[in-house]
Amino acid sequence: MWTFNLDWPVILTHSFNLGLAFLLALPIAINRETKTRTAGLRTFPIVSVAACGFVLISTHVFVDVNAQARVVQGVITGIGFIGGGAILKTDDNVSGLATAASIWTTGAIGIAVAWGRYEIAIVLSVITFITLKVGSTVKQAVK
Repeated sequence: MWTFNLDWPVILTHSFNLGLAFLLALPIAINRETKTRTAGLRTFPIVSVAACGFVLISTHVFVDVNAQARVVQGVITGIGFIGGGAILKTDDNVSGLATAASIWTTGAIGIAVAWGRYEIAIVLSVITFITLKVGSTVKQAVK
């Protein structure tokens, strides 16, 4: 007979990691939402949490580091595909590149959190937020 056992300490650890991935994506999401970009408050946290989730699963299912690396490779590729959907090209203009790059970065945040590299996740979040905030101001001043 199949039994359903929950390991509460593991659930709490994973909940912490998934919550942190969510929280670290929020500043980026808020910035993109206030700029009325195609991706915002829903997309960025979901990407970060999903990336974190995939890596958490891989680290608990696969003992082989190569198998874990293949999962991360797939996550990175998939997030790149999602980011590609944010890029719009017209005859004389390309837009959405910063949003696409930010989507990719939130994936990296989720991956870093899943591996317990919180310092990398925090720095990625801060640098991305500052770049988006300051970069748009500088970009307007240069125009």
